[in-house]
Amino acid sequence: MGVSLLSSPAFLVFFSFSTFCLLADPVLGITRHYKFDIKLHNVTRLCHTKSIVSVNGKFPGPRIVAREGDRLLIKVVNHVANNITIHWHGIRQLRSGWADGPAYVTQCPIQTGQSYVYNFTIVGQRGTLFWHAHISWLRATVYGPIVILPKRGIPYPFAKPYREVPVIFGEWFNADPEAIISQALQTGGGPNVSDAYTINGLPGPLYNCSSKDTFKLKVKPGKTYLLRLINAALNDELFFGIANHTLTVVDVDAIYVKPFETETLLIAPGQTTNVILKTKPSYPNATFFMTARPYVTGQGTFDNSTVAGILEYKSPPNSLHSSNSIKKLPLFKPILPALNDTSFATNFASKLRSLDSAQYPANVPRKVDKHFFFTVGLGTSPCQHNQTCQGPNGTKFSASINNVSFAMPTTALLQAHFFGQSNGVYTPNFPCSPIIPFNYTGTPPNNTMVSNGTKVVVLPFNTSVELVMQDTSILGAESHPLHLHGFNFFVVGQGFGNFDPNKDPANFNLIDPIERNTVAIRFLADNPGVWFMHCHLEVHTSWGLKMAWIVLDGEFPNQKLLPPPADLPKC
Repeated sequence: MGVSLLSSPAFLVFFSFSTFCLLADPVLGITRHYKFDIKLHNVTRLCHTKSIVSVNGKFPGPRIVAREGDRLLIKVVNHVANNITIHWHGIRQLRSGWADGPAYVTQCPIQTGQSYVYNFTIVGQRGTLFWHAHISWLRATVYGPIVILPKRGIPYPFAKPYREVPVIFGEWFNADPEAIISQALQTGGGPNVSDAYTINGLPGPLYNCSSKDTFKLKVKPGKTYLLRLINAALNDELFFGIANHTLTVVDVDAIYVKPFETETLLIAPGQTTNVILKTKPSYPNATFFMTARPYVTGQGTFDNSTVAGILEYKSPPNSLHSSNSIKKLPLFKPILPALNDTSFATNFASKLRSLDSAQYPANVPRKVDKHFFFTVGLGTSPCQHNQTCQGPNGTKFSASINNVSFAMPTTALLQAHFFGQSNGVYTPNFPCSPIIPFNYTGTPPNNTMVSNGTKVVVLPFNTSVELVMQDTSILGAESHPLHLHGFNFFVVGQGFGNFDPNKDPANFNLIDPIERNTVAIRFLADNPGVWFMHCHLEVHTSWGLKMAWIVLDGEFPNQKLLPPPADLPKC
């Protein structure tokens, strides 16, 4: 799943439309069938029309709705020239790693004219997640919400809202994102930034030529609304707020949290946040902007713009308000933190605590079987063929974990693992700690070159893992919202500067740490398969900030990875 790891702190510690029909199963719940047709269709934003890759001709894509315990069968048919895979971000995929979706990790991509059925069951999860393409930068337009309702008869641990509304943040590029990243990887420089941020695919009135392309949330006075917020942007963490309204955070990454009120929240790519919006008790004779803009921690260029939607109160019955008079109402704008407000980011993160109730306990691993210390950051790689590249000092930008920039294989890691054919695909020797220690947040070393390899960590089933993620100052310290597929983890600690193994563990929160899928962590390796871990800033993933964990089968049948489906795509 996903957490903003190292977004402000320098280290973190983890533990570890579509048509559909329903079939009843008295034990497992319902089997829900969806069909995703991957097609090109024209979309106009910012007075710029282009052909985009999308699902079922929708942008954003169709909403997946299920209940905890439901089985999903989602047939994806590829009608475009690009290879495609779909990742169901945050779904744990217990024993169903073949359905996880990252290209060349759990599957080979679905090629033009081919199809694949993603088959998985939602176990022990409820809340908001999302799906997106997981190959190159196609997720810029291929994404949509996943709404997981509690089992029938089980209430939310908060008052039932009057209405629920998905709110997805995205990034719009006038150019083709695939061409942008392709050019960047060739030249070694940073990719061009987006032209706008979007809310539910719409950039809003603060951008040129976009006043008609504005998301409007129409509400009634005296009601509660559950906003399911999703950051599907490629490369930017975002501040979000609604003018003159307070939001109550109740859930992040499909995990209930101890509720807290805030006027502004921070959400990183890959993260989801459910908030309760209580509308004003009477018609306010005003409209209100809801806006999002980036939180910036790095030194590179970024899209310094603001997306706005409008919160509009429905006028009372028999009132004289017309659409024209509504336009004349005063419009209030929220005040968001400064672009680099790390103090706000740190304070907001500290408020996130697992609900840790009898019904929803925080089962933090208390004993640790294996400790890992990973440095996470940028670096360089040499320019090929004696050319001069556009990265630092004529090199190429790279990124790494423990100085290993991950080289994607040409066949799927999970396939190679399952069939015992790892030779020439990957090696099980990913370093548990930095090979050459240094002052990680101090003056960076002169040599910023990274190594390259397809290296993985192999874990026995049910290993309890503690992982410290240490940001580095190489080419500038910045946020890394790390996402671990196949697991939720507990963020037991975070801080600034270098991690101190002698002093810092005493301050770990082992009682009610936030449980996420994208940050410092503890987790239990109870899900056999191959699981991708990567930065959810897409540019960093493209540069190599990624690796994989292999969790071996356990002793018993219910602890073993299921065999691959017959329609698994071939490379």
